[in-house]
Amino acid sequence: MRKSYGSACRWGIRAATWMSALVLAGCGGGGGSGGVAGDGTLRVAMTDAPSCYEHVFVTVEKVRVHTSAGAGDNDAGWRDLTLAAPRRVDLLGLTNGVLEELGSTALPAGDYSQVRLVLAENSVQQPLANAVQPIGGTLTPLRTPSAQQSGLKLQVHFSVEAGKQADLVLDFDACKSVVAAGNSGSFVLKPVVSVTPRFVTSIQGFVTTTMTLTATSVSAQKDGAIVRSTVPDASGKFVLSFLPEDTYTLVITSDGRAAGVVSGVPVSLAASVTSVNSAAAPIVLPTSPMGTVTGTVTANANPLGDATVRALQVVGADTVQVAATPVDVELATYTLRLPTAAPVRAPFSATGLSFAAQAAAAGKYTLSASTPDRLALTRALDLGSAPASTVNFAY
Repeated sequence: MRKSYGSACRWGIRAATWMSALVLAGCGGGGGSGGVAGDGTLRVAMTDAPSCYEHVFVTVEKVRVHTSAGAGDNDAGWRDLTLAAPRRVDLLGLTNGVLEELGSTALPAGDYSQVRLVLAENSVQQPLANAVQPIGGTLTPLRTPSAQQSGLKLQVHFSVEAGKQADLVLDFDACKSVVAAGNSGSFVLKPVVSVTPRFVTSIQGFVTTTMTLTATSVSAQKDGAIVRSTVPDASGKFVLSFLPEDTYTLVITSDGRAAGVVSGVPVSLAASVTSVNSAAAPIVLPTSPMGTVTGTVTANANPLGDATVRALQVVGADTVQVAATPVDVELATYTLRLPTAAPVRAPFSATGLSFAAQAAAAGKYTLSASTPDRLALTRALDLGSAPASTVNFAY
């Protein structure tokens, strides 16, 4: 099963040609998409992180934008991007660098600090407006939070200049956003999306097709946090797009394989594309037994259904995230499968990658549990000595 983790305060949707159906309206309605003197343009697109499901469907009604991060639902100043009709889309076609254009619209020039995304509710007429299909399972309605009535709040900071275009990319994390709800067989939608400028940059490369590609994840990380993640395509190619200029740690994970790390991968606007390897020399991860860790996250013995558990590993000089999962929303239980063999590491080199096993890290992890309003709790884990372990977290 693929797992991915994204930064906090993320919420989103995917669309194919939505914004051709969007019109710009001021608070209370009215207005058209044509600009006036002093207007700039906001262009929005969508991409997706790896998912743990076969399909995730959402139905989008509108996108709201405000200059104030603290603006309430009924405050003046909202600019609404309203779809002509609610649009139901599958979120899982946007991995590996694929970008869906949501379109563009005029906005008054200025600084903006809040975006809200509003989904339609499941109804008698459309019981599967928002739905998930687990791997090997059937399409199941998603329970959606009440916050979707007004749109879940995203803190973002972007500027629209008169006569110029501002670009945003919404990176949806379907795996973290759809959470099991106890033993009921139902799922809850807790939407998670990052909002970033559209940088014309990418890290590209290839993994071997002898690995199970559908269970393989590639991520660009900073200090153990994922900035962008994807899955390789059928040829083993992966593309991590829209990255800010910086130096990243590339992390490759796959079920039944040790983790692979490429350190010091540079990304710059000048170079645009950073290629880590070619199809002729794909990255091959060593095979590995998989250990399992299970547990719960509680506060005063009560389940914390909004918690996330991450597995971090020190690989050479890099701390990387190998896996992560949201807990069950009702039971606050979690399960992670982690490799017990030594991870491999290579410094980035334009002339080729040379991986070496990091024996000291074999089976050793730091588990981190956190919620949006609590500091992280950490626990050491050695799957080499106990390949089936239980680690509980209690606040």
